[in-house]
Amino acid sequence: MKPSSLLKTIVIVIIYVTSYNSAFSQSSKPFSFVFMTDIHLQPEKHAVEGFEKAIAEINHLKPDFVITGGDLIMDALKQSYGRADSLYELYDKVSSELNMPVHNTMGNHEIFGICNTKTDLSQNPEYNEKMFEKRLGSSYYTFSYNGWKFFILNSVEKDDMGCYIGWIDDQQKEWIKKELSKTDKDTPIAITTHIPFITTFNQVYYGSSLGNDSSLVVANSKDILDLFKDHNLKLVMQGHTHIAEDVYIDGIHYITGGAICGAWWNGPNRNTEEGFALFKVDGDKFNWEYVDYGWEVKK
Repeated sequence: MKPSSLLKTIVIVIIYVTSYNSAFSQSSKPFSFVFMTDIHLQPEKHAVEGFEKAIAEINHLKPDFVITGGDLIMDALKQSYGRADSLYELYDKVSSELNMPVHNTMGNHEIFGICNTKTDLSQNPEYNEKMFEKRLGSSYYTFSYNGWKFFILNSVEKDDMGCYIGWIDDQQKEWIKKELSKTDKDTPIAITTHIPFITTFNQVYYGSSLGNDSSLVVANSKDILDLFKDHNLKLVMQGHTHIAEDVYIDGIHYITGGAICGAWWNGPNRNTEEGFALFKVDGDKFNWEYVDYGWEVKK
């Protein structure tokens, strides 16, 4: 290679690396977001007032966006269509007071009619997960923000032997594989699931040798986590148990985000006050805190 050609090559490489670093820097600016889960919104128990107080605190903190962790309403599982419809309308109205984008996750209490033992609602066009999908969009999807990729998963399935279980079905599993095939392996990834993948709830509160049943955890979570093994999974955000918990293993934080409603608007749940998780992200690192937004139970 002639010296002039070598010089040109070096210059091109330098320009490329500089441009790449500049683009990476721009796409990985620090940002913050809130993970709020288990709102259980209802007209009773001053829940609207409590949720509005949480929203006011979130608006004050000015995160870039909000992710909800499911159980947005109380509830659609066992209720009539009229009750479930009114709760979705209430959630849509009150959550619109948030000043930033909201990415919703489906919880078990958003699923319409599957636990109603008095009335067969299976012929209703919004039966099961269709009510959530009609009102709030797809029950699983991804979005990207400042270099991170967020997987919002549907971790609840109807159980023919009972009511519901924690499970990721085969269709969603194939979708995850396709999404990962389009995702750079260095991209930091966060997952949101209503029902936990990993939790110490039973072991802490009921006995260290106890296992977890499929209503408390996603029964096939290992299969799902194995799909992410060759990728940069950093964070799994969870709801359902109404406790604040951080399990860190193999480089992944499994963070259960407490509950906006505490113990279903009856005060704190165990040692967890009514609150939400605030995340601050810088590059592929993050820190988080549980924010008690100051709600006191009203009777």
